[in-house]
Amino acid sequence: MNIYLEQFNNENEIDHEFFEKLRLYALENNVPIIKRDSLVLIQSILKMVNAKTMLEVGTAIGYSALAFVSSKKDLYIDTIERNEIMYNEAVKNVNELNMSKSINLIFGDALEVDNGTLKKYDVIFIDAAKAQYQKFFDKYAPLLHDNGIILTDNIVFHGCVENQENLSKNVRSMVRKIDNYNHYLNTLSDYITYYIDSGDGLAITMRKK
Repeated sequence: MNIYLEQFNNENEIDHEFFEKLRLYALENNVPIIKRDSLVLIQSILKMVNAKTMLEVGTAIGYSALAFVSSKKDLYIDTIERNEIMYNEAVKNVNELNMSKSINLIFGDALEVDNGTLKKYDVIFIDAAKAQYQKFFDKYAPLLHDNGIILTDNIVFHGCVENQENLSKNVRSMVRKIDNYNHYLNTLSDYITYYIDSGDGLAITMRKK
């Protein structure tokens, strides 16, 4: 994000020092967290649609979930994480900010969670294993309210989706799955998707009226 604009976001960020600590932890421990410009964009979207319930696929250390509920106090989030180390770090961070009533942390593989234990959501945010994006979408889209939206982060993956040359075999395979997912969204007759150049790319999907 532009340094000049970043300064204004810093001034407006609730509990800025706490979130700076999380960003530093993520950087030092190679934890993938949402880019700041995409975070700010989603915070704005949550307010514009007056979201009350959100499902997050991919908690990591709880950075994004905590940022969302900090900026919108009436938001409730169910968030799923399969990595035990990151899950435990998220639990610690949620407790430190006293957000356990607003954030329900679920430990497990998002593809194995029983949908019957969940609810309907105004917003579903997909930010987990990139190669599984389509499976996440298909599994959780039925839990979306009629007027809800599905947000998918990292749809260009550091620019690799646009330029797939000189990538390792494993990275190229994952990038192709992300590219296939982006095209898949455009084939859905009941949905419309907008692709935003923010952070590592953000897809905004909603049902057609």
